[in-house]
Parts: sequence; C-alpha cells; structure tokens
Amino acid sequence: MSKSRLMGAFAAAALCAVFCSSIVRAEVSQVRVSKGFGILYLPLIVMQDQQLLEKRAKTAGLGDIKVTWLMLDGGNVINDAMMAGTLDFAGTGAPGFITLWAKAKGIPNVEVVGVSGMSSTSLWLNTNKPELGSLKDFTSKDKIALPGIKTSLAAVVLQMIAAREFGDANFARMDPMTVSLPHPEALTALLSGKTEINSHFTSPPFQYIEAKAPGIHRVLNSVDYLGNITLDVAFAPKKFVDANPKMTQAFIDAMDDATALIAKDKKLAAEIYARSSKIKVDPVEIQEMIEDPDTRFSAIPTGMMQFSEFMHRAGSIKLKPTKWSDMFVPQLASRPGN
Repeated sequence: MSKSRLMGAFAAAALCAVFCSSIVRAEVSQVRVSKGFGILYLPLIVMQDQQLLEKRAKTAGLGDIKVTWLMLDGGNVINDAMMAGTLDFAGTGAPGFITLWAKAKGIPNVEVVGVSGMSSTSLWLNTNKPELGSLKDFTSKDKIALPGIKTSLAAVVLQMIAAREFGDANFARMDPMTVSLPHPEALTALLSGKTEINSHFTSPPFQYIEAKAPGIHRVLNSVDYLGNITLDVAFAPKKFVDANPKMTQAFIDAMDDATALIAKDKKLAAEIYARSSKIKVDPVEIQEMIEDPDTRFSAIPTGMMQFSEFMHRAGSIKLKPTKWSDMFVPQLASRPGN
C-alpha cells in the first residue's frame, strides 16, 4: 500500500473512531424530566415512583442512569425551560407542545418532537358563583383560574369550547377573564371565596375536591364538547432524541410500562399518586377518579389534529402538520393515533 493510501486509511480510521465515540458519548447517563400537577401526569408519577425509566435504560445497555424530576406547570413555563435547554423530556398539555413544535420546526438546536401520548380526562369548569350556569353567564367581572393563559392546555381547551358555544370568530371570548394560577393554589382560592377567583377550569383530582365542597357547582365538562382526546403528551428536544435513540426508546418503553401498571393495578396507582401529591388526598377517592370512564392513560396520541387544526384557525400556530405523526418520533408512527 502506498504511503498516501496508508495515510488516508489512518485518517479514515481516526475519523471513524471520533465519529463512533461521539455516538457512544451521546447516550447520556442522566436525564431531566418535568411533570405537573394532577392525575393527567399519573404515568410520569408512576414512572418516577417505580423507577421505570432507570430500569428500561439499564435493559437497553445504558447502565445506571440518574433521573432528575422537576415540577413545572403551565405551557409557557415548560416551553421556556425546553427552549433554554434545561429539560430532556417534558410532560405537558398537548397545545403547549404543538405551539412549540410549530414555532421551532426546522430551527437547529431548538426543534422539538413528541415522544409519546400520556393521558386524557375531562376538564371541569367549577364555580362558587350560583348565577353562573353556562359560559354565556360569565362577564368581565368573573375570573377563571387556569395554569397559563392562552397557551396552556386548559386555556386552549376553553377556547375550543368557546368556539363551539359562540362561533369560531369568538374563540377568545373567555380569555380576558382567565388568570394564570397553578391548580393547587386555584383550588384554595376558589374554596376560600375570598379572592377575585370565582371559577376554576381544572383536571382531576382538583375538580372532584372542589365539586364536593359546599357552594361549588360544575358549569361544564370538556368531554361533552370535544370528546375524549389526549390532553397531555411527552416531548423532547429533537437534537436530544436524535443523539440519544436508546434513551428515547427507553422513555417510550417506560411510558408503556407506567400505563400498563395503571390499567392492571388502579389501587396501587392511586396509592402512588396519593403519596406524591402536594395536597392531602384519599387513595380510595383517587382510585375512583382513575376508574372514571373519561380518564384514560396511553402512549398513543389521539386528537392531535383536532388541536392543531383549531390552533391554526385561531392563529396561535402558523405551521399545521399534515398528519399527527409529523409531530412525533418515528417509533410511534405505526400506532393508531390521530
């Protein structure tokens, strides 16, 4: 072999070594995952409690990984954290994810991708004001608490309901009445009756706790308007997913494990939720909520196009996917999402 060819071979080998070693190094040994408040995050709560991601990562040959869990609530907060590069996986409302996907699509180091579906349930609009019987009864004097105005899950679902009630042109009719407040704080404010908050658009377990309190009644149930669609999903930076395919698959597998556990042993799932809750809850009551026909847990995303098409019509996203799987990792493409 000539000297030039020999040098070329060495160079190619060196380049291969650098490239291959970079791939090995790309599979991280620690990940940061965020979750929020409420039963919609139960799969992530179970995943943390049972160390399912650690187990799946080890099975995938990634060794003993460290998982750091963060508590973030509201689409704006989660999106900001993801854009800042301080999260690897995040559970969030579907609208918050879709907003960031559309905004960051095609932008290197910023682009995000869905990793799995997570949960669906009914959202209730509860109030302590007797005269509020429907959305038509609300005025500028009324204040509706929800986590994150305009872009959070509850905010967008409320817009979609308003569009059904008042027509597409009036989808934002309720926006001026909304106030950004985490669910636990909103529950306290509503039950106290001593703040400007007289209504709360919320998810389990908060809606059930409120509904049992004296003087609180339900104005509407989101499932009556939109059907039972996936409300919360998990997503990640695309650059992280591309660089860490084994870790990404481990997360999907861990999500499947978590939803399977919930389906098989609702009593255990309720106990896990109760001991992780920021507010005192009865595991028996939590189990009843999990068994509600409107509450489902699955890694399969449904209703993504329903959200996307509404948000595109409303102008909150400029880019609309042609199909739901455009927004998610290829591993989910064969599943029956919509």
